[in-house]
Amino acid sequence: MIEKLINIDTINPLSLYGTNDGNFKYLKTQFPKLKIIARGNMLKVNGSINEVEIFNMKINQLIEHIEKYNNLSRTEIEKILDNRIEEIEVRNKDSEILLYGNFGKVIKPRTRNQFKLVEEFYNNDLLFAIGPAGTGKTYTSIALAVKAWRNKEVKRIVLSRPAVEAGENLGFLPGDLKEKVDPYLQPLYDALFDMLPSKKLEDLMEDGVIEIAPIAFMRGRTLENAFVILDEAQNATENQLKMFLTRMGENSKFIVTGDITQIDLPRNRNSGLLQAIKLLNNIEDISFVYFGSEDIVRHKLVKDIVHAYNKEEDKEINDNKTKDDENI
Repeated sequence: MIEKLINIDTINPLSLYGTNDGNFKYLKTQFPKLKIIARGNMLKVNGSINEVEIFNMKINQLIEHIEKYNNLSRTEIEKILDNRIEEIEVRNKDSEILLYGNFGKVIKPRTRNQFKLVEEFYNNDLLFAIGPAGTGKTYTSIALAVKAWRNKEVKRIVLSRPAVEAGENLGFLPGDLKEKVDPYLQPLYDALFDMLPSKKLEDLMEDGVIEIAPIAFMRGRTLENAFVILDEAQNATENQLKMFLTRMGENSKFIVTGDITQIDLPRNRNSGLLQAIKLLNNIEDISFVYFGSEDIVRHKLVKDIVHAYNKEEDKEINDNKTKDDENI
């Protein structure tokens, strides 16, 4: 008889134990010769060497399943215990799926240009994803980053944003620097919390595997073996965006997202994204994917709102053109 401690701290224990410990109770019925005790992130197992090692192997397979799919059902436990893992793989095999988010949520491209962004990602190291709000530019980019990290294609993920919003200034916000900056970076946190268990995400951020920071924090660095995303790039100045793009190191992927219709920079500062579109458009291995209102995947009203604003902007442009013609 032996006693073995099995550490499960790489996952949320609830994912393994199940609601009201349903999965754990079922596991115990499948190993009646073992004494199994769950204590938070640790399992204590007593029994014969052979039985304990079989249990340990099955627990590791269950943990691998949770890490991959972020979910574990009774049916999947039964198949893993019966050595029918291949049935799970076949059922979940889908070339369109980027990854499985929390609670097994399937995350995959949903529109034509989201598919195009994924396709271009595999062919280019630097991508620009440009278009209106709600088109999934950032969400799809972060999903690609998490997938690349899980597949060990990169060692870390770096997410950045300019700390610029309409009518606000960091200096007037309360708190220390992190408290001032975090509200600007919240959309990046939201996407990550959708894709990774909160405890796992906290550990990765604490270890520096995932970093979220304002663009100013990128200066002077070389980002190697990293997946780097700059969000809201329309609010980066020309110098900031040039600085950001030149941080690119070996074995790195960069995606820059932005909406050129929502530039919040002061009037005396030019958008670096507009300059980049002009200067980099014809460089090989740099890809530009332009999203439109047809790609909007938020509430159905968002598409109508974007259409209304675009219509009004077109009207203003035409009115100004008419006035200029009359002055001539």
